[in-house]
Amino acid sequence: MNDHLNNELGWMLDEVVKMPEARHAILLSADGMLRAHSQGIARDEAERQAAALSGLQSISRSTSEFCDPHETPWQQTLVEFVGGYVFLIAAGPGAYLAVSATEAVDMEAVSYRMQKLVDRLGKELTSPPRQGLPRQGIGSHT
Repeated sequence: MNDHLNNELGWMLDEVVKMPEARHAILLSADGMLRAHSQGIARDEAERQAAALSGLQSISRSTSEFCDPHETPWQQTLVEFVGGYVFLIAAGPGAYLAVSATEAVDMEAVSYRMQKLVDRLGKELTSPPRQGLPRQGIGSHT
C-alpha cells in the first residue's frame, strides 16, 4: 500500500469521525485491501476490518434480488449491534467507505457526512495525471 496515499486520504477520513459518537472510518478496495483509515484505529485492525467489510459488501450485493427481481445496484449496508452501527457505502468504482459509531449517533448526519466525503474522495482518487512529467514504462526512452 502506498503510505503517502494512506496519509493523504487519512486526514479526510478523520473529518467524518469528528462528529459526536462516530468512532472509526476506513476506505477499502473491493478486494478487501485497506486504502486509508482514520487516526483512531490501528492499521492492523483497519486491515482486518477492510477484509471483513469487503465480504459484507459482497454478501449484501448478492441479496439484491430479495429487494427487486431486476438488476438492483447495491448502495449501502447498515449493520446494527447492541453497542452501535457500521455504515458501508460505495465510494467510487471498486472502493467502499465504512464508518463505525455508537448507538447514540445521529444516523442521518453520519450518512450525510459519508456522502459528502465520497464526493471529495472521488475528486482525489480520479485526479488527472500531472502534465509535463516524463513518461516512463514500456516503450519510453529515459
